[in-house]
Amino acid sequence: MKSAKTCALGLSSILMMTAAAPLASAQAAHLRWDVVSANFVPPFTVSAGGVASATANDGSYITMTGSGTFVAPGGGDGTSGATTGGGTWTTHTSGGVVTGTGAYTVTGLVRWDPAPFEPGGPPPRTDLIDPSAIRSTGLAVLRITYSDGQHGILVVSCTGVTAPAFMFEGITATKEFTDYKSPVPPVGGVDANRTLFHIN
Repeated sequence: MKSAKTCALGLSSILMMTAAAPLASAQAAHLRWDVVSANFVPPFTVSAGGVASATANDGSYITMTGSGTFVAPGGGDGTSGATTGGGTWTTHTSGGVVTGTGAYTVTGLVRWDPAPFEPGGPPPRTDLIDPSAIRSTGLAVLRITYSDGQHGILVVSCTGVTAPAFMFEGITATKEFTDYKSPVPPVGGVDANRTLFHIN
């Protein structure tokens, strides 16, 4: 038979978890992610509709467009099904021959972790996506379903000029057993391989 002290401790723990639940829910973040298009001539702007690529071990690569929204649990822990969005995908051999193309849909959030760095770089660009939201760097891991029936993970990462070198700008992705694990880095003056998060 359990002692009264043990029962009291158990009840206390349950009450503490119940009291903390509304706080965790209140800290949930509503975010939008985009593979963005950056304008390198005046007027300097950033908008939705960009492209980004990542490569596999053998040099084959995937190119993707995309945008969507998700609700992240407080603190970035756990998973969330409150997702929308998707985009297009095209796979290529290392020589650039197209091996597949179609659309994909985001089916869930695996994880979201914000980063404490200012997104973007010089020159300042006018935000044409959601100027009223808070722009953010960070990393989101999303579950996706491809139009050919295959499944995978899309990793969207946004950094700033002050971000550490271990972070990357752009995307990586998996498609069934293929891991496009190496992001193609952005190049100055080239409109590709850039992402951005907005927090509402």
